Amino acid sequence: MTSALIVDAIVLFAVLEANFGSHRKVGAVRLLRPFLVTALAIPLFIKPVVTHGHGLDTELVLAAVGIALGLLAASLLMVFHDERSSRVVTAAGSAYALLWIAVIAARAAFSYGAHHWFGHSLAVWQIRHAVSTAAITDALIFSAVAMILAHTGLLAIRARRVAPPATASAEAVSGA
Repeated sequence: MTSALIVDAIVLFAVLEANFGSHRKVGAVRLLRPFLVTALAIPLFIKPVVTHGHGLDTELVLAAVGIALGLLAASLLMVFHDERSSRVVTAAGSAYALLWIAVIAARAAFSYGAHHWFGHSLAVWQIRHAVSTAAITDALIFSAVAMILAHTGLLAIRARRVAPPATASAEAVSGA
């Protein structure tokens, strides 16, 4: 589960660095970076993925939770066209940062607790439900990755909606 903690720390740093604050430009690098980081990180941390039984169910459920949390996080971003810079920008305040911090802290607490607080209870649950430790680790990583990708996907959609049409900006430049 240490792998999940490393992924969570990377996700938290990347998300807050890219999004927290006002007038953060939405460009290709900002939208592609999470996909590139994910493509590089997953092979480093994911062992053979559990593809059957309750392990798969656990992975899918936590991935779905990650998607929902990513959509919630993206909804906390203000996305708008900045007239001064003629760019699409975002603004993210304390509610946005607190959501990400709370989610990452909950994952970290679970990972720590699995080793130090409720390891025996978790092991009993795993045996009863045939869920391996690898499946739980994968599920936590899938949750983090799904959250960041859903967040970035919704940000891209919202940015496209507020961007001025190309013809309108061309007319403004030509003075028409």
